[in-house]
Amino acid sequence: MIAVRALTKTIGQQEILRQNIIGMSERQLGAIRKKVGILFQGGALFDSMTVEENIAFPLREAGERDPRALRSKVWEMLEVMEMEGEEDKMPESLSGGMKKRVGLARSIIRRPSCVLYDEPTSGLDPVVADSINRLIRRLQQRFGMTSVVVTHDMKSAFDVADRIAYLHEGRIYFDGTAIQLQQSTDPLIQDFLLGRSEGRGD
Repeated sequence: MIAVRALTKTIGQQEILRQNIIGMSERQLGAIRKKVGILFQGGALFDSMTVEENIAFPLREAGERDPRALRSKVWEMLEVMEMEGEEDKMPESLSGGMKKRVGLARSIIRRPSCVLYDEPTSGLDPVVADSINRLIRRLQQRFGMTSVVVTHDMKSAFDVADRIAYLHEGRIYFDGTAIQLQQSTDPLIQDFLLGRSEGRGD
């Protein structure tokens, strides 16, 4: 058994969907959490559950018990992810890209307003990574959800982003469009874009 203690911030501001969550009760936070989906870096699938069971998990946790409603919503997600016919597979038989798709289906099945992506192309070959980037854009267009993508993959950033924030030493160093980032003459940004470490030490 692993015991986890959640850290609670007590000062400052932390806004989600224009609401400051500092000081919110668990009930208030629950309402906010329903509006936010998360795709973890490794997919974070339940090994003992099938693809269908993994995708349906958030609905079951929310109290949905109607088998027909569950299956209908899961099949819609399978169609969106282009994974029709894969519902009975176990996570161990899925490729890295398929695991990401199942994790993403699970994170959006309750139609959140915002999805947080943690390194969505990490560990994927360029072709599969490109398919994930295209999927992120399609979801934005189809469901109107905001995507917040944390990535070191600059191709991915330029493929999916309307705006890019570059973090340096714990602060937002740059905030602008992808074109503005590419056209920046700032040496720090240029070094990052080019993967250049000259003069910066190990």
